[in-house]
Amino acid sequence: MSTPRFLNLPPGVAPRKLETPQGTFAALEALPVSGVVERWPALLVPGLTGSKEDFIAVLQTLAQSGRRVVAVDLRGQYETAGPDDPGAYTCAALGADVDLVAQAIAGGEPVHLVGHSFGGLVAREAVIDGRVKFASFTLMSSGPAAIVGPRAQHGRKIMEEVPARGLEHVWATGFEPEALANGVPDDILEFLHKRLLANSPVGLATMAEQVLTMHDRTDELRQIEVPTLVLFGEHDDGWPTELQSEMAARLGAEFMVLPGAAHSPAVEAPETTAAALVGFWNTAETHYLDTRSNVM
Repeated sequence: MSTPRFLNLPPGVAPRKLETPQGTFAALEALPVSGVVERWPALLVPGLTGSKEDFIAVLQTLAQSGRRVVAVDLRGQYETAGPDDPGAYTCAALGADVDLVAQAIAGGEPVHLVGHSFGGLVAREAVIDGRVKFASFTLMSSGPAAIVGPRAQHGRKIMEEVPARGLEHVWATGFEPEALANGVPDDILEFLHKRLLANSPVGLATMAEQVLTMHDRTDELRQIEVPTLVLFGEHDDGWPTELQSEMAARLGAEFMVLPGAAHSPAVEAPETTAAALVGFWNTAETHYLDTRSNVM
């Protein structure tokens, strides 16, 4: 699971509740500490066992580029409630939620969309369904189809053991030993435990099944005219880096490999990640405005 290195919110970052027709979504909102909001907003979507807190380290820097930046808990994740209905947690259903959250923060402007890991598969659904025209789309440590390798084993454990044994069992036999072996500090360990137990068991198991079985929609995504960035760490242990590079080539997308980072670039290389996103977003906005000017 993504493990934040700190939990104290930087200046300009605050908890928010976003109201949508599908209910309330817990979020962290970042606004510029100095200057004004003059650029388009951004929405950040976390991965399977993650939450909005996975983006804490990049939120202030992203907002200082002159934009409102929102990180959200998906339905059934941590502080966003969800029903005991597996149908609410498919990539398509969660993608429809992303559409609604994007509309809630848009303020009449296009929204930059970022999806991390499983969140990339969810965000991809929102881009493809076409209900919202996004300013740009970033796949962060996310792949073209079902996850493979070591993280697939973690997903299978969640899918099989959460319904049968419960969240506390999965914590005690998997997540806690891993966190202790990695030397996670006590306050972060307490947060990870609290976060996992706050998830909807139905939601977590269904989302794990989705990340293990999702089909390849790369060709469909390529048909959507949205600037796309594929961003991943050089040591990513989720989707193989070669597979992510091939996906970028198929999309005709920009891609960036972040030195020193693994599967959670926003945690492991926050400044490099933030710089890559801001540069990409600014270029996408300039291209959009230039295109509009040429049309007019």
